Amino acid sequence: MLPVRRSLKKALDRESETESEYKSSPSSSPPPLPPPYDISRQQQQQQPQQQEVPSQVPAPHQPTHEEQLLAMIATLQQQVNNMLLQQQRSRVEVAKPQVFNRRMEEVSTFINVARIYIRMKMTEEVAITQVAWVLSYVQGGVAEAWKDNLMDELAKGESKVETAEQLFSKIRNDFGETSEEERKIEQLRTIEQGNRTCDKYVQEFKKVTRGSGYEGQPLIEEFKRGLSRVLRRKLAEAEEPPTTIGEWQERAVRLDRNQRQSRTEERMLGRNVARPGGNAQPRGGFGGGSYGGRGGHIT
Repeated sequence: MLPVRRSLKKALDRESETESEYKSSPSSSPPPLPPPYDISRQQQQQQPQQQEVPSQVPAPHQPTHEEQLLAMIATLQQQVNNMLLQQQRSRVEVAKPQVFNRRMEEVSTFINVARIYIRMKMTEEVAITQVAWVLSYVQGGVAEAWKDNLMDELAKGESKVETAEQLFSKIRNDFGETSEEERKIEQLRTIEQGNRTCDKYVQEFKKVTRGSGYEGQPLIEEFKRGLSRVLRRKLAEAEEPPTTIGEWQERAVRLDRNQRQSRTEERMLGRNVARPGGNAQPRGGFGGGSYGGRGGHIT
C-alpha cells in the first residue's frame, strides 16, 4: 500500500512541476492561420487573357486618278457655262428705268423696269448693290429727300430694307400705294380710244384696269364708253352682241382692223379711177371695159 501511495505522489508532483513550468514560460500566440483562399483571383488567372483589339476605322476614300480628272473636267465645264451665261446676258439690251421723282402714276412703271433689269443684268450682284443701284434712280424734289433719309436710316441700322424687293415695297407704301386704286379708277373713267387704233386702246385699258377693282358689267360699260362710237354701235347692233369684256375687246379689235383695211383699199382704188382718161383695166380685162369713166365711179 505504501509503494502505491508513493508512486501516486510522484506522479502528482511531476504534474505540478510541469504546470508550473508552463506558467512560468513566456506566453506564445497560436500560429497564424493561412490567408483565405481567393477563388476569384484563381479564376482570373485560369481564364486566358483577352487581348484588346483596337477598333478598325475605315480609311478615307482616296479618289483615283480617273475620278480626279473627271471632277476637274466638271468644274471647268461649269466655269465655262457661267462665262457663256454672263456673256449672253451682257449682249442682251435691257432698258433702264427712268428717273423716279415720286409721281404716283410712275411708281408701277419704275418698279417693273427696275425689276426686269435686275433679273437680266444684276443677278450676280449682292443684295445691297442692287438696292444702291435702284436708289441711284430716285432723284429730284421730295424723292431726293426721301432717299437721303432712307440712306441715313440704313447707315444707322434703323431700316429693314435689305433687298431690292423690300425697297420696291417701301416705295409703293411711301409714295401713295393707298391711292393707287383711286387713281386707276379715275383713269378708267376718262380713257377713250380717240384717233388711236382699237388695239392700242385695249392695251391701255387693260393696264389701267389692273388694280382698279372693276369687273363684270361695270368694267364692260367703261370699255364701251371709251370705245369709238362707230365700233360701239356696230357691235351693239350685231346679230349676237358680245357679252363679256373679253369678247368686247376681241371683236372690237377685229372690227377696227377690218374697217381700217377697207378704207385703205378704197383710197387705193380711188387713186386708180382718178387717173386721166379713166383707163384703169381689171387684171383679166373685159374687152375695153374700165373701172370707171371720167366720173370716177366703179362700174
